[in-house]
Amino acid sequence: MVETKTSDLNIGPSYRHRIRTQALTVFPVRVKETDLLVYAKKDLTAVTTDLVLKYRGHIEAYIKTHPEFGASLSPLNICEPVPRIIRDMFQAAKKAGVGPMAAVAGAIAQRVGLDILSLSDGSSEVIIENGGDIFIKAENPITVGLYAGKSPLSFKIGLQIRSDTAPVAVCTSSGTVGHSLSFGKADAVCVVSTSCPFADAVATAIGNLIRSDKDIPKGIAHGRQMKGVTGLLVVVGSKMGIWGELELVRV
Repeated sequence: MVETKTSDLNIGPSYRHRIRTQALTVFPVRVKETDLLVYAKKDLTAVTTDLVLKYRGHIEAYIKTHPEFGASLSPLNICEPVPRIIRDMFQAAKKAGVGPMAAVAGAIAQRVGLDILSLSDGSSEVIIENGGDIFIKAENPITVGLYAGKSPLSFKIGLQIRSDTAPVAVCTSSGTVGHSLSFGKADAVCVVSTSCPFADAVATAIGNLIRSDKDIPKGIAHGRQMKGVTGLLVVVGSKMGIWGELELVRV
């Protein structure tokens, strides 16, 4: 195993055949609709599977008794004590102005990632990708390559993420790629934040605003005013808008 200072991740339908990393062990974890690709210092498949089952269990049980949580496209209020992951989703959705399930992939990635970092038999480095939403805590810079469907910018540019001092989230939403609900036509809306569920929800909110490349400035302006967003990247066809503390690189 050869050590390297930079690892490369590529997001999208073909990204898992294009990932290169020499510093960490990579393994998939799949439970129902949850499909994670995990990087850690060792194979933690069993531990990660148990964590996914735990957090999916919280979400599924809550939806059974509160079906509006799984169906609403608008923020909801918390009326009772709830598990941490449910609270994460409520709070992220309220700040972003979307329904709680817009934050589900980011919430699972973050909760599982934080638990792996805290476990005595876990890992001091972990990268969790969950359907285009990535939780990152790594000692060295990570380059996240952007997948934007048929856009000519797909796999041509990326974001270099530094997360040696604290975890960083990079979440991507698309109106032209994948099965996630979006009312817009953006090829990619990428949001960087310290909160993965929040970045996930904001990416959805901005994506809903983008119907053509003329809406890119509107999407950037909407994201800029949300406290907690540190960077934005919006791609529609060959046009791109970028804002924040981002380091763009070629991939």
